[in-house]
Amino acid sequence: MENKATNCITEGAAKEMFDKLDQFIDSLGVNSCSPRRKGDLIMILHQAQHIFGYLPEEVQTHVARKLNIQHSEVSGVISFYNYFTTEPKGKHNISICLGTACFVKGADKILEEFEKELGIKAGQVTEDMEFSIDVVRCVGACGLAPVITIGEKVFGKLKPGGDVKKILSQFKNEVKE
Repeated sequence: MENKATNCITEGAAKEMFDKLDQFIDSLGVNSCSPRRKGDLIMILHQAQHIFGYLPEEVQTHVARKLNIQHSEVSGVISFYNYFTTEPKGKHNISICLGTACFVKGADKILEEFEKELGIKAGQVTEDMEFSIDVVRCVGACGLAPVITIGEKVFGKLKPGGDVKKILSQFKNEVKE
């Protein structure tokens, strides 16, 4: 199944977002000629991802230009740190742990259920931009295996055949309200 979700940011909203990012960068007092400017890059990328939801090419180029550094330096930082993403995420990002403890306890089956219920694969986002699925290697809650996180919420000791539908219904009800 092809994922057809696209970034639906209007031109006006994009301008507002870039203005907000510029205000943040300006508030740091970054001197584009100082070698210290690279020290602010991670903080700026965190803020950019907070504003845009992800770090598309246009945002990366904009940050590079503002800091007077090569685009490759920006994309290198983004690709090094797992926190950063270049793909849009859903309002509710589901992170499924496939680390050893979770995998042994059936996390792969939990992943399959989420994919089936949402009609997307890991790494994709639903067309309505409400849900996305990511696979992670460990969330540090091996005693709760298999475990997933949705935003800041942790769900553990999941079992195939019911838990996934129950969890999704909580968030789908939230969407309707």
